[in-house]
Amino acid sequence: MANRVAIIGAGYAGMAAAAELAAAGRQVTVFEASRTLGGRARAVELEGLNVDNGAHLFVGAYTETQRLMRRVGADPDKLLRRTPLHLEYPGEMRMVAPPHAIPAPAPLHLAWALLAARGLSWAEKFAAIRFMQSLKAAAFRLPRDMPAAEHFRRLSQPERLVRYLWEPLCVAALNTPIERASAQVFANVLRDSLAAGRAASDFLLPTVDFSRLFPEPAAAFVARHGGEVRRATRIVAIRRDVAGFHLDEHGGSGSNSAHGPFDRIVLAVAPHHLPKLAAGLPELAEIATRVAGYQWEPIVSVYLAYPEPVRLPCPLAGVANGTAQWLFDRGRIYGQHGLIAAVISAHGRHEGMDQTALANAVHADIARIVPDLPPPRWSRVIVDKRATYACTPGLPRPPTRTALAGLVLAGDYVAGDYPATIEGTVRSGVAAARSILGDYAAEQS
Repeated sequence: MANRVAIIGAGYAGMAAAAELAAAGRQVTVFEASRTLGGRARAVELEGLNVDNGAHLFVGAYTETQRLMRRVGADPDKLLRRTPLHLEYPGEMRMVAPPHAIPAPAPLHLAWALLAARGLSWAEKFAAIRFMQSLKAAAFRLPRDMPAAEHFRRLSQPERLVRYLWEPLCVAALNTPIERASAQVFANVLRDSLAAGRAASDFLLPTVDFSRLFPEPAAAFVARHGGEVRRATRIVAIRRDVAGFHLDEHGGSGSNSAHGPFDRIVLAVAPHHLPKLAAGLPELAEIATRVAGYQWEPIVSVYLAYPEPVRLPCPLAGVANGTAQWLFDRGRIYGQHGLIAAVISAHGRHEGMDQTALANAVHADIARIVPDLPPPRWSRVIVDKRATYACTPGLPRPPTRTALAGLVLAGDYVAGDYPATIEGTVRSGVAAARSILGDYAAEQS
């Protein structure tokens, strides 16, 4: 049994932990309820096309994600199309970072992009620069956490600047309306992206689906190192005795089987699954109660398939005062010509629409920026009602290590600087793996 580690959940957190542990020579078994790897960032099939259950934007600051991709043989230079920061609301606002670094300390290296932006007044541009300089002067630490909207008001950010720059970035990163989003967590995001080197703010557009981007290569890496990923294996309970941890599986026919014993567990499931899995473990009761009290924010993805010549003015387009928030031209990114994906983050008025009305509203958003837009050939709506926790000021997030020796947590809700982004999720998996490796090292010393 020595050094056997079970990982429950094959999303980005679980597979990050698995890759780190396998690389260190530990015997890893990953259990995943679905046949598809990736968790809440995974591939789905629509009308014969491989798409994603939700569109995610990577940025250059996703350093751990890129490091692990390289480790498992998924070259980010080939699978992620890098472009300088490009925020565009066609016909309304456009801000593009310089293609090469300029000799100025961060965040002044972005001053060029702000000063050259179209659609913002000079007062708005200088307000944005003052905002970033103020955060830098405070080392990106607020005296107290507060809603992001309040922070913008305190630093006299103009309404149009908030609408076109700060609010879209905040909602995209935290998946929480700015009236409730944590200003401190948003400051952490800005610190490592816009306020870091130029490359950190680059957009990285995946050219393959999210399962093939990292989880599938990570599964192959684990297998090459003597581990295993067990798909379609739903773990419903965790038990512990003197032999170690045992995992109970509920089969599709109603039968049950057990796996184990294992001496370490990485619990890398979505946070709303945690209370049920922790039901038989009193040491996790406090964490389970805390997580059960979280509020949840949805993410809605709308796919519309047009004739192949239909294109957006840019691969990623923002939508102001519409139903969608961001539009992805999957023809430009993936070669799926004519397919446009729209993303709507957090709670909003769209929740009162049925799927037909929602698709029609997004079509109207696209028609504003694509002349003579024909009707879509088909449309599909994917709704994840509990896509992420609401990232509110001072939200208590559980640590990686728990009161139960040998069991650690991984996932976007685990304590860390980042909100529920793929990078934050990957970093939590790495932290879980390193915690276990540290315990093994201590036992052997």
